[in-house]
Amino acid sequence: MSASQTAEVPTLLVKIFGKDRPGITAGLFDTLAAYSVDVVDIEQVVTRGRIVLCALVTHPPAGLEGDLRATVHSWADSMRLQAEIISGLGDNRPRGHGRSLVTVLGHPLTAESAAAIAARITGTGGNIDRIFRLAKYPVTAVEFAVSGTEPEELRTALVTEAAALGVDIAVVAAGLHRRAQRLVVMDVDSTLIQDEVIELFAAHAGCEDEVAEVTAAAMRGELDFEQSLHARVALLKGLDASVVDKVRSEVRLTPGARTLIRTLKRLGFQVGVVSGGFTQVTDDLKERLGLDFAQANTLEIVDGKLTGKVTGEIVDRAGKARLLRRFAAEAGVPLAQTVAIGDGANDLDMLNAAGLGVAFNAKPVVRQAAHTAVNFPFLDTVLYLLGVTREEVEAADMHVD
Repeated sequence: MSASQTAEVPTLLVKIFGKDRPGITAGLFDTLAAYSVDVVDIEQVVTRGRIVLCALVTHPPAGLEGDLRATVHSWADSMRLQAEIISGLGDNRPRGHGRSLVTVLGHPLTAESAAAIAARITGTGGNIDRIFRLAKYPVTAVEFAVSGTEPEELRTALVTEAAALGVDIAVVAAGLHRRAQRLVVMDVDSTLIQDEVIELFAAHAGCEDEVAEVTAAAMRGELDFEQSLHARVALLKGLDASVVDKVRSEVRLTPGARTLIRTLKRLGFQVGVVSGGFTQVTDDLKERLGLDFAQANTLEIVDGKLTGKVTGEIVDRAGKARLLRRFAAEAGVPLAQTVAIGDGANDLDMLNAAGLGVAFNAKPVVRQAAHTAVNFPFLDTVLYLLGVTREEVEAADMHVD
């Protein structure tokens, strides 16, 4: 039957609501089955023990609509439920062009925020087709399915609203490609881990203040990343190589990091890290966390001492984007289906090159330039941007791989 023909077919919308209990869905369709109707659409939501069940069905044979209505109401009364039956024609109206998924993270998510977001979506010409809660812990995460407006237009409209309301909002195009994102690449310092590795080494060398001074100069734009890297590493000259093991033991993973990586791996994603830090730490993280890729700068060690130099390819801002492309090629993943996560200005090229760039607890300039931002101190909240629910994460954790 064509779409135009379907639009002319008489249909009934049967709505059931009340206290949820086992057997309601089966009972409704058992009742409807006696009238030889076909199911056109079904929607069911349970919130705090209350069910709303909607069934769009074809019209029963001539003369039976009144009987069907009476029987459904009688069944609902017997189940202590309420029923509403609405006559009409055809299926749901076609969704508008342009389909997006809007993920909102709030801690808390206020009614004011929800109202403002919904108003912004409507203001762009979008229609909210469905809302679904992804998580209630450690943040409230909900997903809006929106049609009728293009993702870029929607993202532009919502970014300003997010900052004003103190929530995080991600907008991605709906479609199969969202499920196909199969490579996630993260920055390390202040993203995967809570620390700045150069500062951990500097603490053992007794030059924390000097390293901080060089870092501040780089932040002011007086030094580029490569200059600041060489200047800071030079301060580590003469440090005993045994400090590497001490620094590794001092590294603190960001809360949620293990959950994020474990879940991504279970979903079939490949996961990598790129860092302006050092392979002496990232190689250890790669082994401990089961990462697929890792690249960073390498501290030169001669005769058991740090020489104050780095060797090999320098991983700077441009280098991170270059490595993202390299990892994607090696993984066989189109760049548009990659996710990059970082916090600093030297992550911006990588974030913009990825299909989805996530600024994680980032500097303001990075938050403004990235596709989306997460401003909660839990790295696993990134999973919600990929449509993974908290329940799915916890269910997977209950099973031993």
